[in-house]
Amino acid sequence: MAETLFFNALKAAIDEEMARDPTVFVLGEDVGQYGGSYKVTKDLYEKYGELRVLDTPIAENSFTGMAVGAAMTGLRPIIEGMNMGFLLLAFNQIANNAMLRYTSGGNFTMPMVIRGPGGVGRQLGAEHSQRLETYFQAVPGLKMVACSTPYNAKGLLKSAIRDNNPVLFFEHVLLYNLKEDLPSEEYLLPLDKAEIVRRGKDVTILTYSRMRHHVLQAVPQIVKDGFDPEVIDLISLKPLDLDTIGESIRKTHRVIIVEEAMKTGGIGAEIIASINDRFFDELDAPVLRLSSQDIPTPYNGTLERLTIVQPPQIVEAVQKMVGLKI
Repeated sequence: MAETLFFNALKAAIDEEMARDPTVFVLGEDVGQYGGSYKVTKDLYEKYGELRVLDTPIAENSFTGMAVGAAMTGLRPIIEGMNMGFLLLAFNQIANNAMLRYTSGGNFTMPMVIRGPGGVGRQLGAEHSQRLETYFQAVPGLKMVACSTPYNAKGLLKSAIRDNNPVLFFEHVLLYNLKEDLPSEEYLLPLDKAEIVRRGKDVTILTYSRMRHHVLQAVPQIVKDGFDPEVIDLISLKPLDLDTIGESIRKTHRVIIVEEAMKTGGIGAEIIASINDRFFDELDAPVLRLSSQDIPTPYNGTLERLTIVQPPQIVEAVQKMVGLKI
């Protein structure tokens, strides 16, 4: 075991896969000599050269299209978005051309990873605080994964690189300096499975990405109040791991969703619909959703914090749903 920072866990995953498979390459803005805006590709340029670590112009639509063509012809591109919000400029390439495995009748595979920092940071402003999972969840053929710890970041990214379908790989901008002991031996994690972070019997709390840590900050107070929450990190946002979700609901009969996405059209909205479709009769209360406010993220730090879910709100939600014990 070795203590590893989140961004170094991602770098290790890319390094190991590039060493294992010569068809894997990285492209994006400042990924080469600069080492990436959050240093995920640091030193890879020197190790693998400019043909496998490609610095691109500031032209997301163009270099994402180039990656689509590379994936069609047998390579495995890893696109780094300097900020995931910039990849809205490549929406057509991701949403339309990434379907080519289907539209070609299976004649082409599309082994492409699109990764980078997103979410609400610290005073990054509205345009740099996008949560692209809400935009892309309706696109057929895409897989969406949100890592949340150094351990799952490394294992999930290695699996994403080996997958023959396009994977949107979400990293939260405020998690890059997390530390965790990682195994020295190689490991991979499934792209379609949720993680049960804490087992409990009173209420199921579904969350992902940075909000996993907000939920865990709230858990001690929730337990102190006399409640036993089950915490599930979704990890796979598309497809949802409804087997794990359903098993938990059959035990707790109550669900709270904690997300950083906006409420309207968010991941939570899809989860509620899926739960009502499949597990409605298991619920003892309506599903409660804690989401970001439907406004552009303010630059002002105090206002920014008010737009997203904080641990005290999670505690209050559990009290409201399960019933405050006197």
